[in-house]
Amino acid sequence: MRGLSLRRLTFMVSIAFIVWCSSIDTCSARRGMHWRQSRSASTSLYKKKGKHQDSSQHHSNGSKSKPKAPPPNAPSPPPPKPKEEIPPTPPNNGYNHGPSTTFDVLDFGAKGDGITDDTKAFQDAWAAACKVEASTVIVPSDFEFLVGPISFSGPYCQRNIVFQLDGTIIAPTNSKAWGSGTLQWLQFTKLVGITIQGKGIVDGRGSAWWQDSPLDDPIDDEAKLLTKLEQNPPTPISTSLAGKMPSIKPTALRFYGSLNVTVTGIKIQNSQQCHLKFDNCIGVSVYDMSISSPGDSPNTDGIHLQNSKDVLIHSTNLACGDDCVSIQTGCTNVYIRNVNCGPGHGISIGGLGKDNTKACVSNITVRDVMMQNTMNGVRIKTWQGGSGSVQGVLFSNIQVSEVQFPIVIDQFYCDKSKCKNQTSAVALLGINYEKIRGTYTVKPVHFACSDSMPCSETFGELYTPTVPPIDCLQVGKPSNNWIQAVHDSCSA
Repeated sequence: MRGLSLRRLTFMVSIAFIVWCSSIDTCSARRGMHWRQSRSASTSLYKKKGKHQDSSQHHSNGSKSKPKAPPPNAPSPPPPKPKEEIPPTPPNNGYNHGPSTTFDVLDFGAKGDGITDDTKAFQDAWAAACKVEASTVIVPSDFEFLVGPISFSGPYCQRNIVFQLDGTIIAPTNSKAWGSGTLQWLQFTKLVGITIQGKGIVDGRGSAWWQDSPLDDPIDDEAKLLTKLEQNPPTPISTSLAGKMPSIKPTALRFYGSLNVTVTGIKIQNSQQCHLKFDNCIGVSVYDMSISSPGDSPNTDGIHLQNSKDVLIHSTNLACGDDCVSIQTGCTNVYIRNVNCGPGHGISIGGLGKDNTKACVSNITVRDVMMQNTMNGVRIKTWQGGSGSVQGVLFSNIQVSEVQFPIVIDQFYCDKSKCKNQTSAVALLGINYEKIRGTYTVKPVHFACSDSMPCSETFGELYTPTVPPIDCLQVGKPSNNWIQAVHDSCSA
């Protein structure tokens, strides 16, 4: 880092404190029985059959009997039926001829050569799978499919569809494919029991987007602090396609309004903006997958959560140019563990309360996380003028290595060059830190809770000494009336 002499210090933080802020000055088979006859029983039965004689075929004098005449008016036996010929099975031309539950995009016309537009083949395969419960859409390995913006939609699809991704899906880099711009590239909406799994890759080829209108992109608040310290602006990303793509950048893979969503095994890389987003979802499971983009790719969040609850993220590697995990308003019961983060901006709650909005976030646990070469470690960021609260947060057993700001609470968050000062703020209650260990490069703890005296309204308790010491916490806590008012603001 140029223009700044940095000290690398080792610290260990074990804190459990509560932060309250009331203003900007605050911080088909059948099973049967099987048996086998004994050898003697079988022999005896054979002998009895051999001795049996029909009395109608023998006379007492030993002469042959005459054949019996058929009774009068007896019906004649039916003629033998001709042998039925089984027609040959017609070739699979992209239509479901039977009770198939698998739908391969190749059977619907996809080429998988990385050049031909396979969007329609994916649409047709999905339309067929949508009608069959527990069906599977197959994107086979060893193929590269060029797919434009597409929505795999419900709510009339059957339940428990699996999207088996073993090949590679790439995004167009031709601006005509995007029209005037879209917010999503691959979108799954209003589904119940949707699973994306496999060993395949979703490649947004985002370098075509990253440098378009760079001054209009939001700026991370801590990045502005670093720029002041460095006295050097960030170096633009070089791309020959800059200036040709729409200004609206899409999310690579988005789920909206869905129940019981699973993403596992796949890799999402080089997204145009956010890599993986869940909006208004309940019951989300993300594990054993990876996200990868350069550390200087702008606004490429790894996993973005909004208005979603009952979320589990674990055993995942996240490398991107923004927050590894971003938790926004309306999220509750989020559990993150065994995650590797870096490069990126850490794991963040917020920004919350933008444009004087109400934000409510509760019951968030982040533990057993490794962060390396990230801007932030664990962070809460809120805008001035917002309302609502963040309640019940635990950051535990976080290992940081060469992290610029390991612990951040920023209630002056602003992604522009300047924001208006306002008095109200999102309240923070029950924010707990424990076992935060490792090395930092700029500042170990950054609390921005007021203009004149940081953390002047922060109450809490240090359970163990910290290196370096943290001396901004006040003993005691605010009034119970104020706490109840904050609780009521988000329970209404």
